[in-house]
This record gives sequence, C-alpha cells and structure tokens, in this order.
Amino acid sequence: MSAIWARYNALLEAQPLLTKALTSLTGFTLGDMLAQNFIEESDKPYDVMRTVRLGSFGCLLHGTTGHYFYGFLDSKLPGTKPVTVATKVAIDQTIWNPIFGLMFFGYLNVMEGKSFQDYTNKIKADLKTAVMGSWAVWVPAHTINFAFVPPSQRLLYINTIQIGYNVFLSFLGNKEVEGADEKKEL
Repeated sequence: MSAIWARYNALLEAQPLLTKALTSLTGFTLGDMLAQNFIEESDKPYDVMRTVRLGSFGCLLHGTTGHYFYGFLDSKLPGTKPVTVATKVAIDQTIWNPIFGLMFFGYLNVMEGKSFQDYTNKIKADLKTAVMGSWAVWVPAHTINFAFVPPSQRLLYINTIQIGYNVFLSFLGNKEVEGADEKKEL
C-alpha cells in the first residue's frame, strides 16, 4: 500500500492537474456505480452512458476546476488558523458550491442533449436541494480539509468523501424534473 501511495504522490508532484482529474474521474465513476447498483430501483437496467457522463464530469470539470479553485483559495488565505479555515469553508459553501451545482447540472444537460429550458427547470427544481444537501457533508469535511490536509492532498481527500456524496449527486442529477414528462407528451 505504501508503494501505491508513493506512486500517487510522485504523479501528483509531476502532473498535479492530470492526477487530480483522474482522481475525480475515479470518484465520480465509483459514486455513480454505487448509486445505480445499491440505491436506485433494482428493476432499472444499469446505464453505462450515465456512468461515463458522471466520470467524464469528474475528469474534465471537477478535478480541473477543483485544482485551480483550491489552489487559488490557499494562495489568498494561507494557513490553518480557525478564522482562516472558517473563511475558506464559508467561501467554498456560499460561492463555489452553487457554481459547482450549476456546472454539474449544466454538464449533464449538455451531455444528454437536453434543451436550455430543461437546464433551467433542473436548476429551479434541484439546485437548492444540492446546495443545502452539501452543507451536511461539506461543512464538516472542509473544516477538516482546510485545517489538517496538506494543500497537495486536498482533492484526494475531497474525492474520497465525494464517492459517497456522488451517490446523492448521481441520484439528484439523474432524477426527472416533475412535469418534464407532461411537457414531452404535449
């Protein structure tokens, strides 16, 4: 196990953006696999393309934007004093969290070939749930993150927790918006 950890850290040092993107690919893929196999209705067939969409979101957007956002946050608010940690958590949850939700739902919308109206309906129906649902997980998780986790390891720590959180995101991201079926029938 120590050899794997050493290899991961070597990759993180040599290619931080790629390593974080691949870490997020793994976290989002596993989260969707868990959601489809253990949370959702068992009579639904497994949707491979859904897993591809979630995994690619992790790789292309979550890992890359997380690398830059948390790097920026650490550069502007260095240290682990309680007031610094609380400020980082507040910024993460009041600014980054809603932006992340908009990106997440937008990416899925585009990858599924849906309309802009579908996107706005999804945002109206589920963004508030996503943001508020994240507070239960990410306020305590980021308090630990910003206080104790070295900056280079932040995205790995986040993705470890993100696997479980992605079960919720996968479910929410793939939930039909009420009234969407009715509009299709008209």
